[in-house]
Amino acid sequence: MIVPLRLRPADVGIGMTGQRARDRLIDDLRGSGIADERVLNAIRTVPRHRFVEEALASRAYENNALPIGHGQTISQPWVVAKMTEALLKNAPRRVLEVGTGSGYQAAILAALGLDVFTVERIGDLLRSARKRFRALGLHVRSKHDDGRIGWPEEAPFDAIIVTAAGPALVDALLAQLAPGGVLVAPVGASSGQALLCLRKDAEGDVASEDLGAVSFVPLLSGVVDR
Repeated sequence: MIVPLRLRPADVGIGMTGQRARDRLIDDLRGSGIADERVLNAIRTVPRHRFVEEALASRAYENNALPIGHGQTISQPWVVAKMTEALLKNAPRRVLEVGTGSGYQAAILAALGLDVFTVERIGDLLRSARKRFRALGLHVRSKHDDGRIGWPEEAPFDAIIVTAAGPALVDALLAQLAPGGVLVAPVGASSGQALLCLRKDAEGDVASEDLGAVSFVPLLSGVVDR
C-alpha cells in the first residue's frame, strides 16, 4: 500500500518531471532486475524532482545520482530500489535510516507505510528534508545527530538502512537491529564498496549477503550545524 501524498499538479503532469518520465525510469529499473511492485510503485509515486535543486529537476528521473550540496548526493534510483527491496523481504515495521540527505530514501520508505526514523549529521540538509516531508504529508521522525550512533532511544529496529559507506560495519548500529531484522549498508573504501545485506537471527548471529558493487559518499562522525 502506498501512503497518499500531497502532490501538486506539476508533480503528476507530462514532461521532464511528470508521469511519463517516471514511467521510463520504472521500465529501466525493471530491466535492471528490480521486481518488487511495491518498490516500483513507490518510486513512480514519490516526486524525486522535489528532492533536488530546481536547476536539476529535469534530470531527476534519470537513473543517476545527483548532487544535493555539502558534498552529498541523492542516490541513484536503482540503488534506492535495491536497498528498499532488500529491506522489505523481512516485512519490517520500524526502520532506521542513517544519512537523511535530501530525504528521498526516507520518503520512499514512508510512502510504503513504514515507521521511519532518520538521522542526519548536516543541519542544512535535515532542515530541507523536513520541509519536503511536511509538504508531501509524510510522517518521518528525524534527528540531527551523528548517524554512526544510530538512535538508541528508539531501538530496536526491524530494519536499518545506511546511506553512506564506512570501511566496516558500525557495531552500535548492529546492536540496534532487532532479532530477525535486516541491515543494508555499503561497506568499503572510496575506491570500491559492496552493498551488504545482513540478517540477524533470533540468537543474534548475523549472516551477510553481497548485493553488488556501489559507490557512496563516506560515513563521517560528528555533526555540522550549517
